[in-house]
Amino acid sequence: MSTENFRIGVDLGGTKIEAVALAQGGAIVWRERVPTPKLSADAIYDAITWLVGRCETSINATATVGIGTPGSLSPKTGLLRGSNTVMLNGQPVKGALESRLKREVRMANDANCFALSEAVDGAGKGAESVFGVILGTGVGGGIVIDGKIVNGLHAIGGEWGHNPLPWPAADELPGTRCYCGKLGCIETWLSGPGIAAHFGDGSVTTREIVKRAVAGDLPAETYLQRVDDRLARALATIINVVDPDVIVLGGGASNIARFYDNVPKLLPRYVFSEYVDTKIAPNVHGDSSGVRGAAWLW
Repeated sequence: MSTENFRIGVDLGGTKIEAVALAQGGAIVWRERVPTPKLSADAIYDAITWLVGRCETSINATATVGIGTPGSLSPKTGLLRGSNTVMLNGQPVKGALESRLKREVRMANDANCFALSEAVDGAGKGAESVFGVILGTGVGGGIVIDGKIVNGLHAIGGEWGHNPLPWPAADELPGTRCYCGKLGCIETWLSGPGIAAHFGDGSVTTREIVKRAVAGDLPAETYLQRVDDRLARALATIINVVDPDVIVLGGGASNIARFYDNVPKLLPRYVFSEYVDTKIAPNVHGDSSGVRGAAWLW
């Protein structure tokens, strides 16, 4: 049995469950993924237990286990809520896994895991405070200060995507309906599908809009200038409240290279300060950030 301390991270997604083992320095020494079972919550618990067993056999060590998942554990009930793996909503996921694995398990929202990964040894390494942004199918976020996730009283710290788009123009009101039931949420404007939905008739993908703009298409370029400004407005409210040293972008829309040049130039219009030095950075660990962050929960 190895004497080195290992951390296992598990990314519990809607389509796949991925597990990695990190060595002490953060190197990934083992990785495996399986499809997310669709039959029952018990089948998902069994799959995670199997992955952890496979990992520990491979590394010849018992390790800590951290799990990242969409949604969060309710501080009041301890049950999972808001997960896109809907069969787990309302279930005692943490307790069930601890019973199977016979050890304490730490769990966090996947956006929080992303932020933690980038704060520990990614784009926010060495920073006192990091805000991790997910611009993907949805819009999420996580706050890490002094290397620790800020969950908040209700375990919703960083959920900026379900605030309204700040300082809306007349043609941005009242906004489109969000799945949460409200109108004009940041998520409806800045998620990948949200960016696509507000261009033309909504039939062009975000990737194609960016491609057209790069090729010199004026309508696409004009539209993306508005997207730049919307992102600047949305992030300005985070800076005004949290004032992080670094904002790290993740998710598919984080690959839009223009954001890193244009958004910092726009921030002074909206931030309550005579200057803005906040670093806006692309993520370092890409699709691995979530599962790495789950491991770093220990």
